[in-house]
Amino acid sequence: MPKIRLASVWLSGCSGCHMSFLDLDERLIELASKADLVHSPIVDSKEYPEDVDVVLVEGAVGNTEQRHLLEEIRGKTKILVAFGDCAVTGNVPSLRNPLLREEVLRAVYGEGDIPGLEEGDVPALLPQALPLHSVVRVDRFLPGCPPSADRIWRFIEALLAGKRPELTGADLRFG
Repeated sequence: MPKIRLASVWLSGCSGCHMSFLDLDERLIELASKADLVHSPIVDSKEYPEDVDVVLVEGAVGNTEQRHLLEEIRGKTKILVAFGDCAVTGNVPSLRNPLLREEVLRAVYGEGDIPGLEEGDVPALLPQALPLHSVVRVDRFLPGCPPSADRIWRFIEALLAGKRPELTGADLRFG
């Protein structure tokens, strides 16, 4: 059986989901025999490749650059997984949503040019941090803050076997 092309991406989040992914420990060796990691912050790849089979996307969508990247990823990937609570619900990054964005930024930066209000050297903030499914079609959801290594492994094993991962019991719990 040919190896799948696996990718991971980190948007607005804490990287905890990627840390849990690394906690797969010796299972990473088994995963490497079944999948090629073609893009990830773990391997510091710069460009998102074509023809990715599965991508795990961590974090909410918080700025224009992330929205553009997510749209590109959706176009180049067969199965897009919302990886962790921030990607699934917006979670912690969305705590900024009820705040008046410009008012808060002016309180932090003072008067004058404020990074993030307009497109420039720093990508413009979106009016709200968004869960992935608010921007693109999501094929699978893997909740948890972060999901445990065991939950990630059960999920990936099912995908590698060509099955639809079934989340039951504790796997459905957020947080």
